Amino acid sequence: MRDRVKTAALLSLLLVAACDGREESAIDNLANGANTAQIENNVRAEAMSLMEPLNPPAPGTPGGLPVDPAPIAEGSIDPDSAQGAAQVVQGYYGLLEEKRFEDAQDLWNPSTAIGAQDDAHFAARFRGFSEIHANVGAPSEPEGAAGSLYVTVPVQVYGRIAANGKPWYALRQVTLRRVNDVPGSSEEQRRWHIQSIGAYAPEDAGEADNGMEMAKTISMTDGMARKVQ
Repeated sequence: MRDRVKTAALLSLLLVAACDGREESAIDNLANGANTAQIENNVRAEAMSLMEPLNPPAPGTPGGLPVDPAPIAEGSIDPDSAQGAAQVVQGYYGLLEEKRFEDAQDLWNPSTAIGAQDDAHFAARFRGFSEIHANVGAPSEPEGAAGSLYVTVPVQVYGRIAANGKPWYALRQVTLRRVNDVPGSSEEQRRWHIQSIGAYAPEDAGEADNGMEMAKTISMTDGMARKVQ
């Protein structure tokens, strides 16, 4: 089964490179018993050179993050602060970039539908992409509600569609929640967890507080990765 999958992947790369005829030499090399892994790497490099580069819109332009004079702080910060929440978002998309989907899911609130979903179904949400990247914007100030704190973080997600190699860009708003420092709360409850991810809503757009009434999208794919029933 693994060999069939690798062969299918190689054939897909050959199709991408077919526009200039270079697939013929790769096929000849395969027929002559050349190393399949080396040929696959060569074809992949050639195919990638033909793809449109990923070039997400700059901050302050349509499709870009809002311009903020105080970007996310680097280095040691208070994990309970809004900047700590933004670092959780950075970590989440970094894990998606590395295709560490199980670890990424652990950053969701386990009581949400996504946090409680089984590993295979969560990973399936991102199978439509060969690459996933993100630029993280400045977080909002924490807001309290019913013993919890909420922070929203704008994110510019960009990647490459696996089926055709085309770039894909989207603005998202990640809402994070943690239990306030109340007696009886556990250390885990007092950490920031992702509560929801929806369409980006600027503060002046009149959207609901904390993004809780945002669009029902729950992954960066917006339905591009088919849901598994």
